[in-house]
Amino acid sequence: MPFIKLQFRPGLNRDQTNYTNEGGWFACDKIRFRSGYPQKLGGWLAASINTFAGICRQMFGWFTSYNDNFLALGTNSNVYIEVGGNYFDITPIETITAAGDVTFAASNGSATITVSDTAFGYAAGDRVRFSGVDANGLGAGGNITKAVLEQVYTIATRINANSYTIEAKSPTTGLPVLANANDVGNGGAAVVGKYLVPAGNAITTYGYGWGAGTWSRGTWGSGSNAPVVLQQRDWWFDQFDNDLVMNYRNGGIFYWERGTNANPAVPLAENAVPLSTLSGASDVPAEAMQVLVSQNDQHLLAFGATPFGGGSFDPLLVRWANQAQPQNWTPSPTNSAGFIRISRGSQIVRALAVRQEILVWTESNLYSLQYLGTVDVFGLQEYADNISIIGPRAVTSANNVTYWMGQDKFFAYSGRVETMPCTLRNYVFNDLNFNQADQIICGTNEGYHEVWWFYPSAYSTTVDRYVVYNYMEKIWYYGTMDRTAWLDNPLRTYPQAVGYENILFDHERGIDANGAPMEAYIQSSDFDLSDGDNFMLSRRIIPDVNFSGSTANTPEVSFIIRPRNFPGSSYQEDAFDTQPVVETAVNTFTDQVFVRARARQMALKIRSEDLGVNWQLGSPRLDVRPDGRR
Repeated sequence: MPFIKLQFRPGLNRDQTNYTNEGGWFACDKIRFRSGYPQKLGGWLAASINTFAGICRQMFGWFTSYNDNFLALGTNSNVYIEVGGNYFDITPIETITAAGDVTFAASNGSATITVSDTAFGYAAGDRVRFSGVDANGLGAGGNITKAVLEQVYTIATRINANSYTIEAKSPTTGLPVLANANDVGNGGAAVVGKYLVPAGNAITTYGYGWGAGTWSRGTWGSGSNAPVVLQQRDWWFDQFDNDLVMNYRNGGIFYWERGTNANPAVPLAENAVPLSTLSGASDVPAEAMQVLVSQNDQHLLAFGATPFGGGSFDPLLVRWANQAQPQNWTPSPTNSAGFIRISRGSQIVRALAVRQEILVWTESNLYSLQYLGTVDVFGLQEYADNISIIGPRAVTSANNVTYWMGQDKFFAYSGRVETMPCTLRNYVFNDLNFNQADQIICGTNEGYHEVWWFYPSAYSTTVDRYVVYNYMEKIWYYGTMDRTAWLDNPLRTYPQAVGYENILFDHERGIDANGAPMEAYIQSSDFDLSDGDNFMLSRRIIPDVNFSGSTANTPEVSFIIRPRNFPGSSYQEDAFDTQPVVETAVNTFTDQVFVRARARQMALKIRSEDLGVNWQLGSPRLDVRPDGRR
């Protein structure tokens, strides 16, 4: 009996039955296809020994004219600038008091400082930074000095609407500092309190009435039967020249100036501390769903915003500042500031700059916003209706094509909107937690012509799976991995991503999972032995595996034969089988392996789970002979 050469179609197919997909691949994890053949996925390593706080939901990289290679990271609690593996906390200031509004009071022998600030409006756990403290702190010879007070503090307790406490700490060691008998002052008449943006939700939560959210954060008075949705904290970043503009979803707009790594971003509003590059802020939207810079014409836009002149937040309104003046949002005949409203849909979900246009999604429509250069400045054109986008970060562009995940299918836009053929559609959308769709992220891995989506499975409240589209080979594959933000930026050597460990990872770096073994496997669909009627006896396999790139002394994979007699039966033994599943190790020195498996049909699985193993599968051959009809 001749050998059967085992060659399978590239890509995974879970939208057909195992048997119908004969000749294809059915299950996998942490593999990809290259030139039609499966290989183990690249590994990842920590890009820095440092960590950050919070769950990261957004990353943005840019290069300045001063050769700075910056990476911004937005978590549910902080905003950071990463440079050379170091993280600088630039979490924006949300409100700034007038000089003298804040006073301090200390007790001898205690680190607890009582802060008075009328109607300060924040809660325990929020953060505040003080400035303008008297040169002697709370008193000449006291322990609560100017340096001690002029730090970022977390509010320890909220006493009432006008006062709270902090715990004094050393600016060098972070250890508690106890007041002494000389700490009798109030800090002086010039103290300013700068309250940072409060931490947001790590995930979207749902509830009813008073118990659904944080006390004093907007749910009080909503009624016990009123539904409350507390969305996860999402940040949006874009560069304006060398600087960074940002906002959190449905929140304020902030600006960070290059060269102020240790300083927070400030509000881009009329009461903001003026930056060296900005002045005369006017009519800045109090809230925005997303900010974005139209780089070709230097307009800062807000998608979903409070209207010009004030009023309630309008989720379909698009506003933009004057050209090259991100602080000036007042329309006039002598500038280009303005606004336009999308006519269909209930809210803007996402805006994405691509080539010569900005794509704008509502929950049911896709629009193109284009710079006209006329008195109208920008114009809107509807591209498609009756479409969907599952979440604000479930979209990316690669190779001049925009890809995104909808509520029940995948879409692509390359001048026109098309539904993408997907052999994993049922597998993904039948096992997806739609309540946590905000967590779905999309990114590219251009080196391998891939678009990745990370999503939470049906019974998970966190991201635990991924699905990949290879746009060069037009195939799909999937696996398990927890990533909350992903960025494939040509300014960095490797694609970078973060998960729940608060670590920035370099992907496609090495072949292991940050020093730990990475289990990878792929399993074929069932294939007939002979005509599918006769039983066949398999006696040996001639493997074809390339271990190039491995660092283990003797890299090996497991070859697993899974025999089955009928399409509907499980992989199990019958009266003539001595072993239901046959597994054998294959390494770089293996020329053939002897096995014994008897069945009408079989599936082949290749798996690796050791450190330092890298592999690509070729075309193994299976030696079989007829063995009766029983």
